[in-house]
Amino acid sequence: MRKYKLLSFAVAVCLFSTMPVNAQKVIKKKGYSLTFESNHASLDPALKERMINTFFVVYPKLAKEYNKNTLKDVKFFVDTTYKGVAFAHDGKVTFSSSWMDKHPEDIDVVTHEVMHIVQNYGNSVGPGWLTEGIADYVRYKYGVDNAGAKWMLPALKPDHHYKSSYRITARFFDWIENNVKSGTIKAIDQSLRDHSYTPEIWKQLTKDDLDGLWAAYLTQQ
Repeated sequence: MRKYKLLSFAVAVCLFSTMPVNAQKVIKKKGYSLTFESNHASLDPALKERMINTFFVVYPKLAKEYNKNTLKDVKFFVDTTYKGVAFAHDGKVTFSSSWMDKHPEDIDVVTHEVMHIVQNYGNSVGPGWLTEGIADYVRYKYGVDNAGAKWMLPALKPDHHYKSSYRITARFFDWIENNVKSGTIKAIDQSLRDHSYTPEIWKQLTKDDLDGLWAAYLTQQ
């Protein structure tokens, strides 16, 4: 009987050790709730806490600035099967465990992705370069440690265009905010969320269209 008990115990241990890790932690703070899940057994606890802290630093600020009706409950999932960097969908941000292991300093991937939750454009009439450009502009403005990740807006190059997306577009947006009209990007974000965006809105807001703004941007670099 003792032999069978030992065997049963060994099998149970073996089965348990091969089961996917799915530790869940729910944190509530500042009127928001974050559910943190992971199937990555060796996720650095310090990195996990930095991700959580970054959420509670930046998400309330982004909600206040851009969308007070954004979700109150957000989920993070660190996934060993996902091979990209990170993506946001339906109130949940999935992070690549491989990326986070190799780039633990890139904590503001959190800032970029939670801005996508705040954006909440649904079936937007706006282009993808605009969505990603706004998210990286927000990372630039609200990131908690872009310097630590050596993340910065790139110097202008001949092959750049406002449709290049991400940091290239974010740099253009920062120029608009500082040199043309403050509040433009916030207004564009709102128009995407309420599905009123058209290319003509740029001229309504700044008295110039995108091509004209880009030409002025080039002359001032």
